[in-house]
Amino acid sequence: MITRRQFVTSICLLPFALRLGAGNAAERGASPGPPTREARYYRKASVPKNGAECRLCPRECVVPDGELGFCRARKNTKGTLYALGYAAPCAIHVDPIEKKPFYHVRPRSASFSIASAGCNLRCRFCQNWQISQVSPLETTNHFLPPEEVVEMALKSGSESIAYTYTEPTNFFEYMIDVAALARKRGLLNVYHSNGYINPEPLKELTAYLDAADIDLKGFTESFYHTLCDAKLKPVLETLKILKEKGVWIEITNLVIPGQNDDVATIAGMCTWIRRDLGPDVPVHFSRFFPMYKMTNISPTPVSTVERAREIAMKAGLHYAYTGNIPGHAGESTYCPGCKKVVIKRVGYSIQANEVKNGKCKFCGVPIKGIWSA
Repeated sequence: MITRRQFVTSICLLPFALRLGAGNAAERGASPGPPTREARYYRKASVPKNGAECRLCPRECVVPDGELGFCRARKNTKGTLYALGYAAPCAIHVDPIEKKPFYHVRPRSASFSIASAGCNLRCRFCQNWQISQVSPLETTNHFLPPEEVVEMALKSGSESIAYTYTEPTNFFEYMIDVAALARKRGLLNVYHSNGYINPEPLKELTAYLDAADIDLKGFTESFYHTLCDAKLKPVLETLKILKEKGVWIEITNLVIPGQNDDVATIAGMCTWIRRDLGPDVPVHFSRFFPMYKMTNISPTPVSTVERAREIAMKAGLHYAYTGNIPGHAGESTYCPGCKKVVIKRVGYSIQANEVKNGKCKFCGVPIKGIWSA
């Protein structure tokens, strides 16, 4: 068992990249240097003088000359907004796809995972705060152009590229360029996001996106305002757009004692998912552990996560999972028809997979997801 800090440190050291012989690429970019990639989805503003209004996410920051946006990943220089994280990942790693978590996307496959620093939320319970709550100007980055990302992913045997760890919206330009190349080379593009992005850039992204795991952090505006410095409504809009555009969706809900764990709130969230997104959207209920600015709250009891899963199933959701409880029966996938285990999981390990051609081997009921090439 390693700590979150040890995990982040390990991914920033590029152990996999070095095994691939990619040391030269890493060495070329030990620091981010001055911004050179112009951001997209912004417009110049006359007030303040040489200002820039970012249109990428619902914050729509008006950034003064020489300053960073709220996400810390975009900088205004004399009226031109630059994306600081372009080709400058601070985290590169190969993970099992189940770690994202995606339980209905190519089980047992590897996912080449990248992140640049920054986030457009301020979650007090952030699990990757060392890299998400800082700027690319403050992290150790590695120069890795989109072409090299795709080549490394292919050499690793990965079936997908994951934009993850921090908030991928902040390195939107980099993500889009990598995703377009990955699509041409037969790789899936998967995205773990807080969902805080404006509709126009999101719709552009969906042209290349195969799957998205969205952190639906709570289901009240007060929760988002108090603990994330954000709003719930844009996240719900993101989920609806992803559904409309045919992107495979999974949802992660971190259950925090005394904050978002009451029965009525969880039931309301599950009812909304069932009604607006459909019964086949997997929902991962994860345990909270003391982290970042919320170290005074105890870990989520296992019974609370179990109760959330039961509520989801009673609301009509076919696939509800328990997270952070290795070996729990709630990690496995059950056929909504015959109720038999069709994918047995222990942690990130797949013990058995009885999904054949997208259907339950036992009764033939479709099991929704992305199962094979």
